[in-house]
Amino acid sequence: QVQLVDSGGGLVQAGDSLRLSCAASGGTFVNYVIGWFRQAPGKEREFVAALTWTGGSTAYTISVKGRFTISRDSSKNTVYLQMDSLKPEDTAVYYCAAKPRPALLTASQLYNYWGQGTQVTVSS
Repeated sequence: QVQLVDSGGGLVQAGDSLRLSCAASGGTFVNYVIGWFRQAPGKEREFVAALTWTGGSTAYTISVKGRFTISRDSSKNTVYLQMDSLKPEDTAVYYCAAKPRPALLTASQLYNYWGQGTQVTVSS
């Protein structure tokens, strides 16, 4: 059974950085896509970034391009989301998610496995 544990959230000021981690277990993750989504209060969950485990191709939503970087450490079965130049509008609960097909897709319903979420709060 695939399990994801996400961590690294916190309270920061605008312009600061945070690095989120998603530790994956229970599978080999070949051909998986690992994604990050976020959900702000009163809003729908939205796609942030995704990465193919094999090959390392990436995709980002336009609002975070150039500020966020998704990466992986295969030796640790961990995917990271480096978030720089944070803005108050980045405030949300961030979730990592995984799907066992290699297409970089952004729809949350296509992801089968989810972490528990980690809160990111950016003050102005």
